[in-house]
Amino acid sequence: MALASLSKVVLGSIAFGVFWVLAVFPSVPFMPIGRTAGALLSAVLMIIFHVISPDDAYASIDLPILGLLFSTMVVGGYLKSAGMFKHLGKLLAWRSQGGRDLLCRVCVVTALASALFTNDTCCVVLTEFVLELAPERNLPAKPFLLALASSANIGSSATPIGNPQNLVIAFNSKIPFPKFLLGILPAMLAGMAVNMVMLLCMYWKDLEGTSPDAVAAGKQMEAIEDGRASSSPEEPPLKSPKLTNGDYSPSVMEESISTKHPWFMQCTEQRRKLFLKSFAYVVTVGMVVAYMVGLNMSWTAITTAIALVVVDFRDAEPCLDKVSYSLLVFFSGMFITVSGFNKTGLPGAIWNFMAPYSKVNSVGGISVLSIIILLLSNLASNVPTVLLMGGEVASAAALISPAAVVKSWLLLAWVSTVAGNLSLLGSAANLIVCEQARRAPRNAYDLTFWNHIVFGVPSTLIVTAIGIPLIGKINV
Repeated sequence: MALASLSKVVLGSIAFGVFWVLAVFPSVPFMPIGRTAGALLSAVLMIIFHVISPDDAYASIDLPILGLLFSTMVVGGYLKSAGMFKHLGKLLAWRSQGGRDLLCRVCVVTALASALFTNDTCCVVLTEFVLELAPERNLPAKPFLLALASSANIGSSATPIGNPQNLVIAFNSKIPFPKFLLGILPAMLAGMAVNMVMLLCMYWKDLEGTSPDAVAAGKQMEAIEDGRASSSPEEPPLKSPKLTNGDYSPSVMEESISTKHPWFMQCTEQRRKLFLKSFAYVVTVGMVVAYMVGLNMSWTAITTAIALVVVDFRDAEPCLDKVSYSLLVFFSGMFITVSGFNKTGLPGAIWNFMAPYSKVNSVGGISVLSIIILLLSNLASNVPTVLLMGGEVASAAALISPAAVVKSWLLLAWVSTVAGNLSLLGSAANLIVCEQARRAPRNAYDLTFWNHIVFGVPSTLIVTAIGIPLIGKINV
């Protein structure tokens, strides 16, 4: 695409610059309006500056992606209510053999769960479990929080529903769910293992810890020595924590079932809850199977969400209130902003300069392309990077072969996702873990930018490099 007029290029770049600043630094002193409002502001500026027409702006909003995001959040809310993530938390603690074993479990469970339930969702619900399990074993929180955030990003790379940028790639590339999964799965598994080994090597001594029984015995001995044993009752064993946002409190699928359906009237309360929980698991498995056989992902997710709402037999407003509508608005504004910036011709001109050095049919070209994606994903965030580069990368690969096109999309998905581990600001999952840990009612921990980057930089570079040769090795 040729460059637009100078005024259009300048004004479009200014509007995109506003989006970038407020997306990376949402609380800048001169305009602390946040990411969502910043995306809308940038979209409005694109229209006011005549970079993009109002009709083109509406057309640039990708409704299938918004529908899939919305439906995934609804399904995730019902799965939380059904205790899915509570069971994952219990799995982490079940017969744990010490700190190193627990760290490995956090890595594996988080990575696999993120591939199916999105990385952000897993980070939201598992952070406080980790903060409870680590002190219970006299272990530091930092290695486990790093394991949670980094494994969530790596695991989410394997499926189109693992993270937002993969959704964009899946819809734009038309790669079927099974082909997407098998194309990245070897890299994901290898990356998860390497990331886990690096965590163990870096924090080996810190993961000595003690068993919960030993910790309890030590506290009891201290109480006896201080003469407080008789007045201090023995602490009850640690139970699965209840998150402060109410995720595990009596849920929309468990209490106040007001339906007068005859079948429900004849059932006990326990059977009603069991039926609703079982239905949530069954339809979710059905949704994943539908993805695997190639059905439309957006409408499959919408159908699953509606099925859960209908079978719940109650007003759906409490469940729908849990949807992050600000995220949907952010995506809408971002689609318009990126589309406007593309119309300036500047991204295309930059890519035309780099394209000869970034061909996916050579080791050098793949290396240059990966470095570009890695840097842009941390400067402009991974979703805008995918929106800006996806079409250009695929067009260049189409000149080589159809297989190169698929490989270029999968490479973009892998590198842009793992790039989120480079720094605390690299992905929303990192920020979720950081904020959840800092605001936790018990065992709060402040995971700083420097605490993260010391591990994030080497992990990102090594995991990315090891995964790239494995992309697309399994063909279907």
